[in-house]
Amino acid sequence: MNDRDRPVDWWRDAVVYQVYPRSFADSDGDGIGDIPGLISRLDHLEDLGVDAIWISPFYSSPLHDGGYDVADYRSIDSRLGTLADVDELVAQAHARGMGVIMDIVPNHTSSDHPWFVEALASEPESAAWDRYIVREGKGADREVPPNNWRSVFHGRGWSHVRDVDGNPTGYWYLHLFDTTQPDLNWENPEVRAEFRDILRFWFDRGIDGFRIDVAHGLVKEEGLPDFDYSAEDDGVRQDMFDEDLAHSPFWDQDGVHDIYREWRRVADEYDPPRVFCGETWVPNPVRLARYQRPDELHTSFNFDYLMAGWDADRMRRSIDDTIAQHAAVGAPPTWVLSNHDVVRHRTRLAPGYDNQTRLTCEVDEQRGLARARAATLFTMALPGSMYLYQGEELGLPEVRDLDPADRHDPAWHRSGGTDGTRDGCRVPLPWFGGTPSYGFNSSDASWLPQPADWADLTVTAEKGIEGSTLEMYRSALRIRRAEDALGAGALAWLDTPEGVLAFSRPSDTSAVIVVLNLTDSPVHLPASWGTDVLVESGDEVAVLDDDGQEHLVIGGETAVWLRG
Repeated sequence: MNDRDRPVDWWRDAVVYQVYPRSFADSDGDGIGDIPGLISRLDHLEDLGVDAIWISPFYSSPLHDGGYDVADYRSIDSRLGTLADVDELVAQAHARGMGVIMDIVPNHTSSDHPWFVEALASEPESAAWDRYIVREGKGADREVPPNNWRSVFHGRGWSHVRDVDGNPTGYWYLHLFDTTQPDLNWENPEVRAEFRDILRFWFDRGIDGFRIDVAHGLVKEEGLPDFDYSAEDDGVRQDMFDEDLAHSPFWDQDGVHDIYREWRRVADEYDPPRVFCGETWVPNPVRLARYQRPDELHTSFNFDYLMAGWDADRMRRSIDDTIAQHAAVGAPPTWVLSNHDVVRHRTRLAPGYDNQTRLTCEVDEQRGLARARAATLFTMALPGSMYLYQGEELGLPEVRDLDPADRHDPAWHRSGGTDGTRDGCRVPLPWFGGTPSYGFNSSDASWLPQPADWADLTVTAEKGIEGSTLEMYRSALRIRRAEDALGAGALAWLDTPEGVLAFSRPSDTSAVIVVLNLTDSPVHLPASWGTDVLVESGDEVAVLDDDGQEHLVIGGETAVWLRG
């Protein structure tokens, strides 16, 4: 199927694969993955069976925050490729029937962006300053920040504007992330016009859509009031799920929806219409669905589900709430278990994992793999779309023992080494071979070091091996595409014992029954569910005969799809 064969609403049940380009494939041996490297590995993604790829930023950037500090939204970082490479990538992906979704970073720019450079060279209250959130400090000498807002990456959220000699002035600029990422002022019409033009620049080159970074953060409450932080809160990313912090003066403000209505009109100018997916860290499915109203974003990541963990009650509650709230606005849910900002779910779901001591806690990685495979198989069968993160199809664990000298995450450095675990999920992929770089490139260079024990986790080591994680993903995605009951459509829960989730996905011609056993003991399934296994996450699946009636038994921490 080529690009033109895809239905207009392909995104409603698409499986999208996230590429973190610096860590995917390196074509020139400099240790940094690049666009030509990605092009050379598109066959892997086609074989995997995904519908589209989402690529983290490859714009010109000083890389203080992995490319999320953009210096030029219309050019490519020379270490990662050229505009011609992007054109080739789009053409090659479309020829394979895969869409291409780029990342856009509208909350902030790099401090190297020409706008911010101009602002620093301009007078206070100038038009250049008004593109950013700059305010006069408090105190007799204006030495106190304008308010108490903190950075997601720890420390205060404001830094001095300095004069040409480097001396602090009485003015401060807001950066809810790193000091090198000044927040834009989305009340400024010039900012809004600029980003509409950026969207058109890339849409005109054939890009199918954008994932929007910090989609919930663009608008700040009028007057920039202080926020009443809890005593233990340091403004870090995982605490965005606190009900109060997630909807605060700097997150999830109502005014952000006006921006996305403007953007939706731009996307709808094209044939076929382009699509948006929001990174929307909000406190509950009710507020999440607001972003998917018919004239706003098409989809948003469901982080409530990601954070449910290995907990049957929390998972079911999140699924029910998400489906109900999205149905009310006519939008499909979007499910995700891992990405470039969170601990890989093989490690995160493992027994022994603790988020507070995530770098030092002892975890059972083998059971973590079993749980990750089961959770993935279960999630792939839910209604709507799903995003996969590079390397999860190989069962990669989080790399938690990186030397501090090798770490790049600004949160690591701003927290004094107590936070900032994002480097561990960004370690370059292993493709083949027994030692680093495992085919990531033709040299031993790698911007983050790979573990010495990943030989069994390479693409080559798993491809064609029955029972491997890669083959489970390939089988599940092939069946998902072939079965009318999967993707978009209805879900009906089935009665199960405690710790087990099961639902039916009916269609006009057939049904698929999906079971997830979150306990560590075998579970006997009703004979009425049948024994026709489509795909399973583990090998502890058996057919037993009980007085002439065959029924299925599945092992602990296992998921299975059955022909209903």
